[in-house]
Amino acid sequence: MASRRQRFAQRRKTVGFSQERLAERLGIDRSTVTRWESGETEPLPWLRPKLARVLQVSIEQLDELLAEAGEPEAIADERLNHALEHPGSVDLVAVARLRERVRELDVRYDKAPSASLLADAGQCSGQVGFLRAHAATSRVRRELFAVEAEAATLMGQLVWDASQRRDHATARAYFGQAMEAARQIHDPTAEGLALLRTSFVALYGEKDPQAGLALAMQTAEAVKGNSHVLTGLAILHTAEARAMLGQRQDCERALGRAQMHFERIDTADAAADLFSPTQHGRLAGSCYLFLNDAGRAEPILESTVQALRDRSKSRAIVLGNLALACIRQKKLDEAAAWLHSAMEVVEMTWGGGGLGIVFGACRELRPWRRLPVVQDVYDRLLTLMAAA
Repeated sequence: MASRRQRFAQRRKTVGFSQERLAERLGIDRSTVTRWESGETEPLPWLRPKLARVLQVSIEQLDELLAEAGEPEAIADERLNHALEHPGSVDLVAVARLRERVRELDVRYDKAPSASLLADAGQCSGQVGFLRAHAATSRVRRELFAVEAEAATLMGQLVWDASQRRDHATARAYFGQAMEAARQIHDPTAEGLALLRTSFVALYGEKDPQAGLALAMQTAEAVKGNSHVLTGLAILHTAEARAMLGQRQDCERALGRAQMHFERIDTADAAADLFSPTQHGRLAGSCYLFLNDAGRAEPILESTVQALRDRSKSRAIVLGNLALACIRQKKLDEAAAWLHSAMEVVEMTWGGGGLGIVFGACRELRPWRRLPVVQDVYDRLLTLMAAA
């Protein structure tokens, strides 16, 4: 049975890596790192020397970290099931197991169709609320508020993505629930993350850059001094809002400020797991597209695609934007190739953001719809729509 490798996870954090950054450094998927830390699998022998170097430990020390025996999941599951039957008995072990389940679903979010995760995430969210209402001690109640903030933020993401970014009201309601739970325990990082997600709804769902800008600025102010990761991400999205409004100088200044925050990230950052080195490139490329500078956007997006090698929803968005950059420069063969790659990822993840960008790119291809290379793209899109 699997055991949590807490010391292994702590070593990763000590040397300054989120799960995603470690995965990128090793050339593997983030889910692989998650399975190592959960005790489900072990690194393959050929990968261990590189892993040891990255974690700055010897092979022997790495073996010790991997051999750690934590509390078996089966025991933690029993404690959680007992708490659900007898809610007054809920303890920190049961809460920790519930939090792990939420985080496991969160890890799967970027690679799996959101609709496939909704039922499990909804169950976790309901269990959190039920147990919090019966928690006997303030410490357990506090931990449940923390899990509620994570679960509600995840539910907001899932609902919005599964609706192809159309159900703004439900997503906002979940993000509001997350913010309220975070306020109960005075956690500005959790509150800031939910607020940042709300800005995404304004920017990409409601297409309201002024509202999105205000929310992203509010996020940056709320987390200032608590997390360089979240502050940098919030400023990145103010940059995109500025680009949508055609404010190039303000946009570029914001891109520079965001990078400064990313350069200050340390291992103590409460949102370290949210950071990826590709985030700046993803948003910078998108900014230049909104600013009608496809020539500047293309190399940024292309280098980001090369760094982002997994089959994630984020990669589909970057590929779609790269196709747009090529279309606007009339590089139709390159655009078609990038669109095929984007649709390949969308077929696996059904991410609302990637699908929306693919549809937008195909609309911009209409002037060349009689060309065989464009007809092939349209045929692929029809197949994709039929499978939806």
